Amino acid sequence: MARQRFVFRNLDWFTLVLYIALMLMGWFNIYSASYNPEFPSIFDNSQEYGKQFVWIITALILGSAVLLLDGDFIRRSAPAVYIVTVLLLVLVLIFGKEVNGAKAWFRFGSIGIQPSEFAKIGATLMLSYYLSQTNVKIADARTKITSVGILLLPILLILLQPDTGTVLVFVAYVLVLYREGLSGNILLLGLLAATISVFSLLLSATTFRFFDFEIGGQYFLMILIAVTATIIFFAIKRFVLPRFRKRNYTLLIATALGSLIFIGTLDQIFENVLEPHQKIRINILLGLAEDPQGAGYNVKQSQTAIGSGGFSGKGYLDGTLTKFKYVPMQSTDFIFCTIGEEWGFIGSSVVIVVFISLMLRLIFIAERQRSKFTRIYGYSVACILFLHLLINIGMAIGLAPVIGIPLPFFSYGGSSLWGFTILLFILLKLDTERLVVLR
Repeated sequence: MARQRFVFRNLDWFTLVLYIALMLMGWFNIYSASYNPEFPSIFDNSQEYGKQFVWIITALILGSAVLLLDGDFIRRSAPAVYIVTVLLLVLVLIFGKEVNGAKAWFRFGSIGIQPSEFAKIGATLMLSYYLSQTNVKIADARTKITSVGILLLPILLILLQPDTGTVLVFVAYVLVLYREGLSGNILLLGLLAATISVFSLLLSATTFRFFDFEIGGQYFLMILIAVTATIIFFAIKRFVLPRFRKRNYTLLIATALGSLIFIGTLDQIFENVLEPHQKIRINILLGLAEDPQGAGYNVKQSQTAIGSGGFSGKGYLDGTLTKFKYVPMQSTDFIFCTIGEEWGFIGSSVVIVVFISLMLRLIFIAERQRSKFTRIYGYSVACILFLHLLINIGMAIGLAPVIGIPLPFFSYGGSSLWGFTILLFILLKLDTERLVVLR
C-alpha cells in the first residue's frame, strides 16, 4: 500500500491526461470511421469501435500493472524482455499468419497480435540498459557497433516478414544516440544519403545530352558529385590548408567515393530488392508515375477527404467520404483522413498539438532524470512517437510512401495500443523514482 501511494504521489499526471485524451479521441474517431447504423452503440463488440473499447480497457490494466512494478526490476529485466521479443519475431516467421503480404501476426481466433510492436519495447529497454552501463561511452567504436547490433537483430527479423514500415521506425534510435553523444556527422551522412537517393531516383528516367553524347541522369549525378568534391578539395588545399586537418581530407574523399558507390548500387537495390508495390508507391510519391485507381488510390482518396474538411470540418459523423467508406483502411493506417474531413484544419491542428505536447513532455521527463537509463529510455519513447506521427500523417497527405504505420492511440488495433501504452507507462513508473535512482 505504501508503494502504491508513493507511485501515485510522484506520477506525472499531465502525461497521463494527454495519453487518455489521445486514446479517447482515437476511439471516437474509430467509431466515426467504421460507423455502422445497424449497430449504433459504441460499445458493440461486433464492431471495430466496440473491440477497440476492449483494447483500451486492457491497455489501462496493463499500464496499471506496469506502475506496480519495481523500477529496478524493470532495469534488470531489460535483457530478458529483449530476448523474449526477439524470440517472438522468430516464432511469427514460423507460425504467424500472413496479412497483406506480411507474415507478421499471431492469430488467436478473431484476435491478432503483432510482435513487431513489442519489439520496440525490447529494443528500447536493451539499448537503455547497455548504454547506461558504467564505462560505456558512445564515442567508442565498440559501443557504436554493439548499439547497432542490438537494433539490427530485430530489424533483420522484421524485414523477413517483411514489414518495412516498422523497420523505418527504428531510425528513431539514431536521434537517441545523437542525444547521448553520437557525432552529428552521422546525421549529416544520413541526410546526404536520403538527398542523393531522391535525386538519383528522380534522375533515373532522365537523359542529358551534351553535344553528340547522351548520358543517363544517374551518371550525370555521379559526375556532378565527383566534380564538386574535386573543387572543394583543391579550394581547401589552396586557401585553408594550414587550418585543415588531414582527417577532414580523408572524410571528404570517403564521402565522395561513398556517394558514388551508393548511387551505383541504389538502382540495383531499387529494382531487385524492393517489392513491386513498394517501387510503384515510391515512384508515385516522387511524381514519376501515376496510378489513381491502383497503388495511388488510397492516398488520393485520403487527400480528397482531408481537403474536403476545409477549415472547420463537416462535423462529427458527417464526413461523406469516410462515412461511405471511400477511403481504404480509414480506421487504421488512414485514420487521420477522418480527423481532417470531420474536424477540418482546426481539429487536425488540435490533434497534432496534443501529440507535440506529449512528445515535449516526454523529453522534459527524460531531461529531469538522475538515472541515465531512464533518460535514454525517455528519449527513445519520444523519438519513436515522433517517427510514427511524422510518417503516418505524411502518408495521409501524400508526403510519405504508404508503408503501413499506425497513428499512435488513434489507429484501430490492440498491438499498437498495447505497445505504446507499455512504453509510456514504463517511463511513467521509472519517473516516479527519479529522486532516488542514480544509475
